[in-house]
Amino acid sequence: MIERYSRHQMSKIWDEEHRVQVWLKVEMLALEAWVKLGLLTKDEYKKITDQVTLSLDRMKAIESITRHDVIAFLSSLTEKCGLESRFIHFGMTSSDMLDTAQAFLMKEAADLLLEDCRKALQSIKQKAIKYRSTLMVGRTHGIHAEPTTFGLKMAMWYAEMRRNYHRLIEARENIRVGKISGAVGNYANIPPLVEQYVCEKLGLKPAEVSTQIIQRDRYAEFVWAMAMIGTSLEKFALELRSLQRTEIREVEEGFSSGQKGSSAMPHKKNPITGEQICGLSRVLRGNLVVAMENIPLWHERDISHSSAERIIIPDCCILCDYLLITFCRLMDNLRIFPENMQKNLESNRGLVFSERILLELIKRGLSREDAYKIVQSSALTTWEDPNTSFQDVLLQDDELKKYLSKEEIKKLFDYQHFLHSVDYIFENTGLNEEDQG
Repeated sequence: MIERYSRHQMSKIWDEEHRVQVWLKVEMLALEAWVKLGLLTKDEYKKITDQVTLSLDRMKAIESITRHDVIAFLSSLTEKCGLESRFIHFGMTSSDMLDTAQAFLMKEAADLLLEDCRKALQSIKQKAIKYRSTLMVGRTHGIHAEPTTFGLKMAMWYAEMRRNYHRLIEARENIRVGKISGAVGNYANIPPLVEQYVCEKLGLKPAEVSTQIIQRDRYAEFVWAMAMIGTSLEKFALELRSLQRTEIREVEEGFSSGQKGSSAMPHKKNPITGEQICGLSRVLRGNLVVAMENIPLWHERDISHSSAERIIIPDCCILCDYLLITFCRLMDNLRIFPENMQKNLESNRGLVFSERILLELIKRGLSREDAYKIVQSSALTTWEDPNTSFQDVLLQDDELKKYLSKEEIKKLFDYQHFLHSVDYIFENTGLNEEDQG
């Protein structure tokens, strides 16, 4: 991933130096297991650990000849070792080391992403609690529907992000799997104890069954969990971008001192952070296709998956981390304009109360069809006449007067009606006003 969309905390997990150090860790742990099994002595093991050298430059030089990165890694390790080095990689195939190391790296990445998710949840929660009763118009099909609150919008995001968090926990559990079972996964030349020992030391579980590799449905699930996070963040960012439009301006991204919005138009304050989130989430979803394509392989494995996942796994982790932290920054610096929410809510001149009138007429004995005709007729008149309000039109409707008095009609135009179940929704969502964390 390009540096522009990378954070050091995640990038260092996928740094080549760190990756190769994890390779070495897997190999040394396997040797420890063999010591327990009596293949080599503790003294021989100590000689190996004292003598092995790790040089990326030397690895690359050897790989330019062998065209095999694991052989280059092993050769560079043992160049200055004595005969004891023959026990390194004993009974193992390349993917025993590679897939076990990859699982460890993905677990590290997942732990950081879970931390990021908790930060995002907290950012959303704070806005939900603060604006739980801040009225705004709800929009369906882009058209004013009925009043809601900005806090309820945030509560919905909170619930969705919490689902993403649990998806990631499940995906982490399913990629936290190593294998050291030999060339086709049947432990022909290496006992399961080696696998068990290495996995336990790395915080992994042994695969229940494997071929030459760990099955890639596990990797695809991990990428899917990250793609779901990215897609939710895009959904949230898209909403904020829409609410920032000039004619709406209910929210606005923070605009720092010295920031510029356009090379041509000095007045512009564009929602660039939200736009960036929307763009980068598409890359995550695109990588999910590749992850799915990596699941079907020939027989006990082919290597067609390898080149693709060298790109998509680190890139997805780095991108997802960047997106989550960028979203947190967007939320923390978000400007919110309750006065514009109220102004926009009132701009439809009371049309948002149409269902209340409809239901009241049904309670008074009208059929739904007859009640709908009465209310729609007044609503359409209001749409076409910008100088009147829905309430005024209803008060002049002779047919409506047969069922509702003027005072009864006016009483139905109460915005507070739309707040009576907010506490119930917040309780269902697990949002506690006392715990603003």
